[in-house]
Amino acid sequence: MSQSGLVGLNGPDASSEGRPTYTSSTSSYTLEGNELNVDLSFTTAKGVVITKRYEFQRGSYDIGLDMVVDNKTADPWQAKLFGQIKRDASPDPTSTTDMGMQSFLGGVFSTTEDNYQTYSFDDMRDASFKSSSQDGWVAMSQHYFLSAWIPAPGAEYSYSSRTANDKFIVGFISPEFNVPAGQNKTVSAHFYAGPKITEKLEEAAPDLQLTIDYGILYWIASPLEWLLKAIYGLVGNWGLAIIGVTIVVKAALFQVNAKAFKSMAKMRKFGPEMARLKELHGDDRQKMSQAMMELYKKEKINPLGGCLPILAQMPIFIALYWVLLESVELRQAPFMLWIHDLSVMDPYFVLPILMGATMFIQQLLNPTPPDPMQAKIMKMLPIVFTIFFLWFPAGLVLYWLVNNVLSIAQQYVINKQIEGDGGNAKKA
Repeated sequence: MSQSGLVGLNGPDASSEGRPTYTSSTSSYTLEGNELNVDLSFTTAKGVVITKRYEFQRGSYDIGLDMVVDNKTADPWQAKLFGQIKRDASPDPTSTTDMGMQSFLGGVFSTTEDNYQTYSFDDMRDASFKSSSQDGWVAMSQHYFLSAWIPAPGAEYSYSSRTANDKFIVGFISPEFNVPAGQNKTVSAHFYAGPKITEKLEEAAPDLQLTIDYGILYWIASPLEWLLKAIYGLVGNWGLAIIGVTIVVKAALFQVNAKAFKSMAKMRKFGPEMARLKELHGDDRQKMSQAMMELYKKEKINPLGGCLPILAQMPIFIALYWVLLESVELRQAPFMLWIHDLSVMDPYFVLPILMGATMFIQQLLNPTPPDPMQAKIMKMLPIVFTIFFLWFPAGLVLYWLVNNVLSIAQQYVINKQIEGDGGNAKKA
């Protein structure tokens, strides 16, 4: 719930008689052109006329607010403009997954001290937020949508949070303004209420786009978001755009993946020789280690070669995960066939099952871990991940599925190249 009004010395919202009731000249309004102004009026007991004017723009989620005070009395009049957003602690209705990382739900403040500061409901229970700042804004954020008060620039505002009757409230209060007798004055603010679309948020206020929270990997996620939207502009389907981003990222990391797959392919090729050395030396760990090191040196095998490149590219995969999770454009966006909404789980679980199957195929292409317990755990991973991904948004599962398919293709080719190069390993 969003509220605004006038408090302070003469502000009617600070009156003990309760909040003022504004009236309208008509019972309905229609946006026929590109702009619509809606005027609501209230006259105080002393004759001060206050007009609350809302300004709507076609295609915009940003609503302008002008508080016009016409002081027709013989006395000066003083007040402060306030805007606040009130919410209960109910779960985020736009959350698309009950598992994995969740989008932030709660208050957000932007001040000169910190241009993006989150304040959760638990934070508000523990202590109130209080800060003063030149300009800034205050918002209530959830997964795909945002409501934010953006006061007019050029003044020092007080920002705060509080709890009341199991409700969480964030808001701002302007400096006190004076309206001399017989004069009028206008104070302004904007209210954004809509989806977290980067371009719209950037237009509404500085740094408001930071509410699309990619975490510490925003510097990777932002270019990936741009790439996703650029590909969508070409193909006109968000599912195909996800596939396109996956292919581009995979191509960019081709050489990194190739090194990892070559290392694993060599481990796979010389697996029988490693097993023979283990059987030959039995429980003599020192001789076993020495023989394995000689084999690694002779065949130029790096036992960590399959891990390090994958770890190096994990930030990219995590950043892309957040891009797909945070992109409101995927909400209610169809892909094809039975996938009518990429932001919710696959209703028939086809994509998660296919994803689990591709993980199993990848394991067949990888060397078997020497430790029996580790081997059993690896065999269970496709099942565990399939169950884990059943409730993931279809767009995220599609990304992992396509990534796995491309990895299988690259790894299969490299395995064939390594296995066909140099024949069988020589026996020691």
